[in-house]
Amino acid sequence: MMPFRMNPHDPSDDSRARARAAFLRIVGMEDSRLDPLPVDASNRRYFRLAGPRPSTLLMDAPPPHEDIRPFIRVARHLAKLGLSPPAIYETDEAQGFALIEDFGEATYTRLLDAGADAAPLFTAACDALIVLHRDPRGAEIAAPAYDDAKMLEEVTELPDWYGLAITGRKLPADATETFVGLWRTLLGRLPRPEIGLVLLDYHVDNLMALPGRKGGAACGLLDFQDARIGPMPYDLMTLLRNERRGIDADLSQALYSRYMSLARPADPDLFGVWYRVLAAQRYSKVLGRFARLTLRDGRDGYLRYLPRVAALLAAALDDEPLLWPVRDHLARMLPDWRQPPPDNPAFLRQRVASAVAGS
Repeated sequence: MMPFRMNPHDPSDDSRARARAAFLRIVGMEDSRLDPLPVDASNRRYFRLAGPRPSTLLMDAPPPHEDIRPFIRVARHLAKLGLSPPAIYETDEAQGFALIEDFGEATYTRLLDAGADAAPLFTAACDALIVLHRDPRGAEIAAPAYDDAKMLEEVTELPDWYGLAITGRKLPADATETFVGLWRTLLGRLPRPEIGLVLLDYHVDNLMALPGRKGGAACGLLDFQDARIGPMPYDLMTLLRNERRGIDADLSQALYSRYMSLARPADPDLFGVWYRVLAAQRYSKVLGRFARLTLRDGRDGYLRYLPRVAALLAAALDDEPLLWPVRDHLARMLPDWRQPPPDNPAFLRQRVASAVAGS
């Protein structure tokens, strides 16, 4: 099923525009001009308000396709800890509207593309995680679990969708079941990790530089509405070993050491094991997820990441003996998995059209 997208010429969007105007009247900002920002992968839309408070964004998260409440709940929780999510000024949760702080345009991605020094940016992001994990209130929030069941659901995307992209056909059910079963056995045998609030997509596209703020508060936090309660190493791994953009190996190691020294995990060795295993779990998910976004959802731009993600997964599987059974079965299930398909979305979608139609 294709994801719902707002159509600017659809009557439903006219209705949404009227609802936006009504919300702005209620909060006394009816004279503000709305400048739309580029849309993201969700159904949320953002508008910059030009008017009395120019540093304000209108978040438009139309129900039932979006639920604004988790964003508001997590934002207020993070702010209570001294971190920097966008401030929440006004809300209408039932209608899916919020006026929030505008951090501007300085995402880590844009700054790094422009040649900014990576060290202070990543240090602030690392320090934000230290604050989150050192504060005993960090996990005191209602959020779904990021548990073994959720992780297994995610790794299934590799055989289901990356396998389809590689072979042009659905893999046998028993091969997928064995792959997931090996992950289930591995996760089930590991001692349980320390648990905290996991923001899930803690990477350069969702982090912003906030000049004038200190420590972890200098890192602006975005896109955390899907946060879950799960293994503490996850966000640090996502930051330092990200599938889209890497950082210098020495900087990565220095920040890992900084985190370990200041956050002080109860069992540093176990933290390291989960850090390595979660890296392979995430790369498995991302290989499948990016293939699905291309093949099923018709969204271009993701195939170009697959060579990097495949190389990261290969290194993660090769370097951790606990993961060798997964690696060996993956080689049997998909002998060519280390060579991603070409960056030709139209060709691949045509090649797998009949299989996708039946999914």
